[in-house]
Amino acid sequence: MFRFLNNVKTAMLLAVLMALFIFAGNAIGGQRGMIIALILGGGMNIGAYFFSDKIALASMRAREVSPNDAPEIYQMVQQLSTQANLPMPKVYIAPTQTPNAFATGRNPHHAVVCLTEGIIRLLDKRELAGVIGHELAHVKHYDMLISTVAATIAGAISALGYLLWFIPIGGGDDDGNPLAAIAMIILAPIAAMLIQMAISRKREFNADSYSAQLLHDPMPLATALEKLQSGNRQMPMKLVNPSQENMFIVQPFSGEGMTKLFSTHPPVAERVKALIGRESTRGL
Repeated sequence: MFRFLNNVKTAMLLAVLMALFIFAGNAIGGQRGMIIALILGGGMNIGAYFFSDKIALASMRAREVSPNDAPEIYQMVQQLSTQANLPMPKVYIAPTQTPNAFATGRNPHHAVVCLTEGIIRLLDKRELAGVIGHELAHVKHYDMLISTVAATIAGAISALGYLLWFIPIGGGDDDGNPLAAIAMIILAPIAAMLIQMAISRKREFNADSYSAQLLHDPMPLATALEKLQSGNRQMPMKLVNPSQENMFIVQPFSGEGMTKLFSTHPPVAERVKALIGRESTRGL
């Protein structure tokens, strides 16, 4: 059921991407702009499906590690994957001190779990296991495809208005309205964030719950989330594109000011409260 629902969501996102590209192309450059947008949108759809995981890993400068490179981490991922009845994903480590993690790949057989150097240093073994369990939940429920496609779409929408603004595709009677072009440039980043918000928040609660079930204990992830929130506020991530924010276990930026209105993640306090509620229920 999860696989079917996420396949539907992915198809809908790809359709939204194509529609937005065509609309923006027509608004900014008339018929010629629409044709260019159609070509760009089709290419972006293909790229999002097959290469969004590689794009995400490359943006983090992450490297794959073997059992010899990081034996404890590799064994932890392997053990939890077995418990979750999942194929062993590839394990990547990103050379950033901001503590965070994400999963990517188009299905469980092409899955990757990526941890930053910062999260490995910050968390103890049980907390790190809770985080890995959360990421494996995304793998199991096919959330990672929808997440990476959404990140690619968000980046594409944000860039489209600027790209078409500087491409001389007008010049005829069917030229688009310059006011529409300006509106697209202003509204595109907001549209991108709204798409991310639509698919991110519920799946974070579901992944937290699954991790608690996998470890038979919700508290390691609860304490990990509090540490990660503090760590990301003190050291916001600068390496990654903001359009990929929804992929991470916690918001990788400071979240100050207006960006709070468009946060792709539920507040950590709410996630911790839900996990503690599971602990209270378990004790009854």
